[in-house]
This record gives sequence, C-alpha cells and structure tokens, in this order.
Amino acid sequence: MSLPETMRAVRFHAESGKLSLETVPVPRPGPREVVVRVAACGICHSDLSQIDGHIPAQLPAITPGHEASGTVAAVGSDVRHWQVGDRVAIAAGRACGRCRSCVFGGTIDDCEALEVMAFAYDGAWAEYVVTPGVSLISVPDNVPMEQAAVLADAVATPYGALETADLRMAQSVGVWGLGGIGSHLVQLARLAGASPIIGLDPVAGVRDRALALGADFVLDPLAADTPDRLKEITGGRGLRVAFDCVGRTSTVAQANGVLGQRGKVVLVGISAENIELGREGSFLGRRHAVIGHLGYKMKHLSDLVELVSRGRLDLSASVSAVLPLEDFEEGIRRLREHDGHPIRVLLKP
Repeated sequence: MSLPETMRAVRFHAESGKLSLETVPVPRPGPREVVVRVAACGICHSDLSQIDGHIPAQLPAITPGHEASGTVAAVGSDVRHWQVGDRVAIAAGRACGRCRSCVFGGTIDDCEALEVMAFAYDGAWAEYVVTPGVSLISVPDNVPMEQAAVLADAVATPYGALETADLRMAQSVGVWGLGGIGSHLVQLARLAGASPIIGLDPVAGVRDRALALGADFVLDPLAADTPDRLKEITGGRGLRVAFDCVGRTSTVAQANGVLGQRGKVVLVGISAENIELGREGSFLGRRHAVIGHLGYKMKHLSDLVELVSRGRLDLSASVSAVLPLEDFEEGIRRLREHDGHPIRVLLKP
C-alpha cells in the first residue's frame, strides 16, 4: 500500500494557543516504525490540559490525540511482526532511548523518561500517525475499532491504577470522579472482585450510570453525611483503596479521611491544583499511603483487548459519540462543558 503525500490533521500551536485543521505531509516510517491509518481517536482531558496551558507544551506545534486505533498502512524496513492491513491499538508512548534503562536494553515499559504521544511527538487527531512498531497491540476482528481506541488510555490507565494499588478481591474501593477514567475504574474494580465499590460524583445522572456499570453504592461527595455513609457502608472499617480521579485538595482530603488502617489513596486525576494532603498525624497513626499513578504498560493494553474480545469487559457504553475529524471543536466543547456527561467522544478521520 502506497501512502498519500498529504493528510488532514488537527494542529495545536503553542504560542497562540489555537487549534486548526490543516493539510500536512503524511509521515513516513523509520526503520523500526509503523504508519497507522487512524480509525478513531479519543478526546481526553489531558488533551485539554495541554490546550489550556495546564500541561506546558513541549513543541511549538503538535497534533493532539493519544487514544487511537487503526490499520497498519506502512512498515519500516526493520519491522517484522506487523503487516499492512493489521488492525491495531496504539499505545500512547515511546521509549526515550537515552535513559539508563533504555541504554541497557530495557523495553518501553522500563523507560524512565517515556515520551508521550501528542505531547512529545505527533498524535492521532489525523488521518495517519507514525509510531514505533513495539507500541502496537493487535486487535481481533470482533473488537470494534472505536472501543479499541478507548482502551488506549481511558481504560488502560485505570487498569494500571489497579496494579499500582495492589488491589485484592473483596477489598473496599472508593472512586472519586466518575468521568471517563472513573467510570472505567468502577467497571474494572468489579471485574477484579473489589467489594464494596463506592462511586462518588456530584452529578446525579453520572452516579446512576456508575450503578449500571458496577458500583454497589453511589454518593454525592458534597453531601454533609458522605463520610459517615462511607464508614457505615464499610462496617466502620473505612476504605482499603480510594482512587482520586479528580485531582483536587478537597477530594484527596475526603478520600484520606475515610481510609481504613493501612489504606491507600491513589492519585489518578490530573488538574492544575496544588494538592494538600492534610495533617501528618492522620497518615502516621493509621499507616496511610498516597501513591501517584500515570499511564499503563503494554501488557495492560494487551490484557484489555483480550477481555473485550472474550466478552468479559463491555465497553459499549464508553463511546458517547463519534464525530468527523473536522468537528473537533464540537467534540472539545462537549467534553469541556460535560454536555451529556460523555465517557469518551471520538474523532473519526
């Protein structure tokens, strides 16, 4: 298959802070790279964080989008395990090649300075995207490409967070913030055997959705009796793991306040706020831990493709809308304004 010379891509220009749909050259693969024709790519809050300046831009201009799936369109000369036409999900990162781990032969999962797609190099709000051959996972024919795109962050990041938390069966879980990451955390925690699972969000409709996705209880974090309700639900023991998908001092403080002995707060959400953890004594006396989590491993993405393919994980509710690439501004608006409380809005070139 020969690649066209040009393609459409959404470009973010850091100096002006503006986005525009432009005609740009189609990338060519290096020896170990693959060019993928994009089938779908999600709009994520971290994309908005770069656009809004909360995450500093690394390049003067870049194509956003790091949750993508597609078909292999061209392969580099040293790539042996992919062929044109293969269906793939694209992991949102590449090894830096310079850190100690990379120099001594580590894999992409071992890299100490992982470069993230759409931040360090061009993403997939485009017709084509280039990526290392080792950053792809095969997608079976029975997995819709839209769902495969959602896997590559919105599902894989919370899946990785379960590993970070070392979650075990029958351990109690609270999830603060039930958007894209939090909704999938609820689903995955149930699949992992957590009990009870408590979802917290100020929006009633979002809480109802979490119940349908597997939460045992849902609470309004702004209600005065929420800490008491959490302790009541857990039989006075408090939560074993609290996942904060919001990234605010108020949610982290509330989560820490309802942890049980040796409980953990896992920070998953990204915001522009400086987080304050509260009084040191509450951590010392009950042996609490706070752990940061970001991203996922290639194995996590592979596991999730398997779970969806076997019908163990249902992501049919995760694709809130699929818009053509030229409607990227409308997709951003829906996410920014929580229009319809989308789990994921996708762009389809």
